[in-house]
This record gives sequence, structure tokens and C-alpha cells, in this order.
Amino acid sequence: MKKYYIRTFGCQMNVNDSQKMAGILKSLGYEPARDWEEADVILVNTCSVREKPDQKVLSALGEFKKIKNKNPDAIIGVCGCLAQRAGYEILQKAPFIDMVFGTTNIHHLPQLLKEAEAGNKAVEIIEDIDANETELDKYPTVRDNKYTAYVTIIRGCDKKCTYCIVPYTRGKERSRRIGEILQEVQWLVEDGVKEIHLIGQNVTAYGKDLGDVKFYELLYAVANIDGVERIRFTTGHPRDLDEDTIKAMAEIPQVCEYLHLPIQAGSDKILKAMDRGYTQKEYLHKIELLKKYIPNIALSTDIIVGFPGETYEDYLETIKVLKEVEYDQVFAFKYSPRPGTPAAEMRMTEKPETVSKWLNDLINLQKDISFKKNREYENKIVEVLVEEEKDGKFVGRTRTNKLVHFESRHNLLGEIINLKISKANRFSLEGELAEELV
Repeated sequence: MKKYYIRTFGCQMNVNDSQKMAGILKSLGYEPARDWEEADVILVNTCSVREKPDQKVLSALGEFKKIKNKNPDAIIGVCGCLAQRAGYEILQKAPFIDMVFGTTNIHHLPQLLKEAEAGNKAVEIIEDIDANETELDKYPTVRDNKYTAYVTIIRGCDKKCTYCIVPYTRGKERSRRIGEILQEVQWLVEDGVKEIHLIGQNVTAYGKDLGDVKFYELLYAVANIDGVERIRFTTGHPRDLDEDTIKAMAEIPQVCEYLHLPIQAGSDKILKAMDRGYTQKEYLHKIELLKKYIPNIALSTDIIVGFPGETYEDYLETIKVLKEVEYDQVFAFKYSPRPGTPAAEMRMTEKPETVSKWLNDLINLQKDISFKKNREYENKIVEVLVEEEKDGKFVGRTRTNKLVHFESRHNLLGEIINLKISKANRFSLEGELAEELV
């Protein structure tokens, strides 16, 4: 039996796309390889949000090229956002690649694979949205985690953030029909999934292009499916997070008390230059509403440091937001110019070493905040979905998205249990079975 290996870079959307590609390959008779060296098909699913993932892709391809010496018939394919943006350029840099395809024609993989197996270069990068892209949703997902699953509810993004390449690589917003989403959720529940993770470039904009459904209505509909025990969603834009959605989060028992809400910068001047469409005050009002309706909510965010025009005073506004909100987790990066975006034409105002220091200081501050937030869990009993067994311990996740490691004599995989937190670490928690302590 032929084997496949998929290397994934980037966001949850890319992870979900890779799971769908694995489903396609499984339907064609392939099985997963233990590592790339025994694979007959290698797919590299790429990200283009920052420059670093671009470099990692080229480095990985240089390594995967070696498979041709061992197995000349092996097929190497590149797909995803970088392929959508610069597929022909990648092919020039790595002519040994057999397949290149973009973000909206993943469902063409069977035909592209046949073309490559026939000895031809299978290159298909569609500039316009493929009207049949939802064919991809008909394939099963192949997941490492049996108990949680991503469900794509919207593709693309209509926002025009000046630094962001996503509207160019993923296209405009296209919401899936609610019936299709609910059918997929039903299949997943029947397959043993306990936690549904609704994903999209901008999930809180779901339904705007349909005109007959709102995102919060989708939350209620998913929660009404028997067997759905937890619901999460990622990522929403602050502009589209309304009070109705926040109320639904508070009212629906299955919706977890966790939200990722990217701010990107704390300075109004920089937010305007980014074209984010809100001020610091407006963003903090959304945070205030979240904490009002869901007092124990855990929050995370994205931050860009060193955006063109950012001064030390602007940077301090971001630090101010970190201290006020007290996020549980922050994903912070140095600004990375993306070809074709408006910000790429803007003049950088600070030296790279200065920006590196700002970023390092911000990360150290956040480490202390995250550790403080974790310590608040000590001696508390929390609900945990047990997802895997690793290094002799079980690993689960709280409703607030905290990883918990614990020991048990019993096989608790897939169970939702209560744990007493015995120790807080900087990036995880340790627990004991609450029932065994009685």
C-alpha cells in the first residue's frame, strides 16, 4: 500500500486542510507514513503570514528532495497560502517539485496526483474562487486527536488589514451553508468527537454573505446536536464580535470559557495604519463585555511589534493593554513585510535590534502574567477533556484551554473528568483525579 506524509505550517485552517487532504489520500488507498523517508507522496501545506514560515518551507523542501534518491517515483507537492501567492516562484527555486496547487482547489488533489504519477508537472493555481471548492467538505478528516475536531464554517476574509496577505491568498469571505456545517458536526459526533472547534479566517463574520443566519445562531444550532459536549471557535475579528455573540457564549453550556481575540497593537495611531477598524477603547469595551458576561473567561491575542511608524510611545500603549487585560496567552511577533500588501510599502522607523528588544521585553512580561494566571488554578477543581497519553501521563485540556498533565491507573482517553490542580507551571498545569481524593 502506498503511503503519504503531510507537513503543515500555519494556522488551524491549514491544519484542517491537511486533515482533509489526508482524507482524500485515504479514500485513494494511501495510508499515513511514519516519517517522510518512507512516503510515496509528500505534501507541504504552507503558510505565508510571515517571512519565517516561507523560509522554513524552502528548508523542508531541501530535505524532502533526498527522497528522490531512494524512491525516484515519489511525488512532492506544495500547497497552501505560499503556493497560492508564489507557486511558480517556488517551482523555479525547487524544480524537483511535482505538484503545486493553491488554497481553493484542494479538492482537485486526485486529478493532480494522477497527472504527477504520469510524469507531468501538476501545477494548478486558480486566481479566482473555485465555485466547487465545497467539494472538499465531503471528504472525511484524518485527525491525530480523536476527540476534538476542526469544522470550517467560513473561508477567506473581507477585512483589508494593511499587513495581511490572507485576503490575497484565501480570497473574499464565503460562509458555508448551515445545513452542511451541522451535517459535518453530526458525522464527527458519530465518530466519537466530543469537542467541536469552529474555524475560519474570521468566524465572527459568519453568515454576512448569506444574509439569513448570524454567527450566534450557528452556535445555538451546533449546541443542539446530541453528543456535542464542547464548542470553541477561532479566529474572530474584534469588529465583528457583537454583544449577541457574547451573550450566546455565556448562555450555551457547551461553549468553552475561552476566546482568542487579536488586538495586534495598542496604539490608536498604529491600529489606524493597520486599518484594523477599531480603537484601543473600542477593543477594551469588547473585553469588558466578555468579562461581564463570562467572569472566568480566559483570553489570548495576537500582537505585532515594530509595525512601520511605531514609536516607543506606541509600543507602551500595547504594554498598557497587556497589563490591563491580563491575557492567558499572547502570540507576539516582529512585523514581517508581505509582498503585495500596503504595509510593505511603508517605511520602517525603528532598527531591527530595537524591535527585537521590545518583543523580548513584551514576551517576558507576558510570561509573568501567564504564570500568575496559571497559579490561580492551584487547588481548584476543573473540568478536563482527556485528549492523549504521552510519556506515561494523560494530557487533557480545561474549558479555558489550559493543558493539564496527570496520572491514572485507568484508561481515560476521551473522557471528560474533574481534576484537582496540584501544581501550576508557566505553560501548563498538573492535576490529580478529584474522585480519587475523596
